[in-house]
Amino acid sequence: MQSFAERIVARALSARARLALPEATEPRVLQAAAKLASLGVANVQLIGNTDAIAAAAKDAAVALGSFGLLDPSRAAGIDELAGVLRRRRPGMTDDDVEQMVREPVYYGALKLGAGESDALVAGAVLSSATVIRAGLQCVGLAPGINTASSFFVMEFPSQHPRSNQVLIFSDCAVVIDPTATQLADIAIGTAGTAQRLLDESPRVALLSFSTHSSASHVSVDKVQNALALVQARAPHLAVDGEMQADAALNQAVARRKLSGAAPVQGDANVLVFPDVNAGNIAYKLTQYLAGARAYGPVLQGFARPVSDLSRGASVQDIVMTAAITLAMSHHG
Repeated sequence: MQSFAERIVARALSARARLALPEATEPRVLQAAAKLASLGVANVQLIGNTDAIAAAAKDAAVALGSFGLLDPSRAAGIDELAGVLRRRRPGMTDDDVEQMVREPVYYGALKLGAGESDALVAGAVLSSATVIRAGLQCVGLAPGINTASSFFVMEFPSQHPRSNQVLIFSDCAVVIDPTATQLADIAIGTAGTAQRLLDESPRVALLSFSTHSSASHVSVDKVQNALALVQARAPHLAVDGEMQADAALNQAVARRKLSGAAPVQGDANVLVFPDVNAGNIAYKLTQYLAGARAYGPVLQGFARPVSDLSRGASVQDIVMTAAITLAMSHHG
């Protein structure tokens, strides 16, 4: 059986999409670009000052022949992109627009928004806030979604009882304490992510310390309200909550705790956490105690795929985040 990584790389390979990398003087990014190019996974676009990219590539022993080089300071069509940004940010001065559009991450995001790239990955050097801001200002959110969020793909090792199972955890990195409306956005967005990435339909559990009103608290109310919003907006989605993690993941427990024909009975493949505290703790416990591979965080909710990296990301982390992002561009 293929691993998740193997399936995603194969899917990204079939996409042959254009990947914008705006941190093109960072050695890890250059090495990841070389790996992606050698696999035939992407048509890589390195964005930045071409002289600086050439010097960095020489130091990193990376040949540039297989990449497209996009230099915002020398690019044609910069006025058109500036016009797009000016329309999106009408309060900005012309000088601010001119300066911003020549920053590689904003230039890359504008090219993505214009359909001249298929995906953008950044964050090895830039902060998450900068990457998200560029995505919001230059690409925008997907129709019907008002909240950018993130997810992790969790894959269990062969010796684990859930051998080779893949779960998607959200949101573990971006929206610290979502409202019920934001939580509904996260759930619907993550269901769409699962539809693109998994070889099965999404089954979404909205998690809590309570199962179907077994406890009363304002945080339980929030999850219940989010469920009602999801059901109204996506009536055909298999989603349930509020529920504890055991009812979401164990069918025997679900039969005891859930009455009637619940949409998700111990077989959830998407876990939506009530806040980032819960999500971040859960993914790290799953990673370190269960030995699961954690791929992410990957951003979601944008009109076109934009992904953030941890500033501590390894070359392989960048390769996998790029492959996941490219796969989402192909199946979005």
